[in-house]
Amino acid sequence: MIRLTLVASSKGKAKIKKQQQDVMGFLAANKIEFEECDIAANEENRKWMRENIPEDSRPATGNPLPPQIFNEERYCGNYEAFFDAREDNAVYAFLGLTAPPGSKEAEAQAKKEQQ
Repeated sequence: MIRLTLVASSKGKAKIKKQQQDVMGFLAANKIEFEECDIAANEENRKWMRENIPEDSRPATGNPLPPQIFNEERYCGNYEAFFDAREDNAVYAFLGLTAPPGSKEAEAQAKKEQQ
């Protein structure tokens, strides 16, 4: 299952809220099951997120900001990586999932395999 770290409290910045809504909207629209892990209200979620983001994916200073996306324990990336994958019709690959038949991503993958 996809784990999405986020800030559910009203104190979150508008940019972060919009990014979270963007990711959740995509996952819901594509019927991809996900779990919301609030890092503002739950110290265990915050600790888990920080421990599971690879060193080379952390910001140079400060802590990683939500949303951060995981497939179970596997780190997928942050919002920018999600956005890039969506622009490239590669979100399922980004998430470590198989694209459903008939999707743009599945069709693009089939074309690549034929070349």
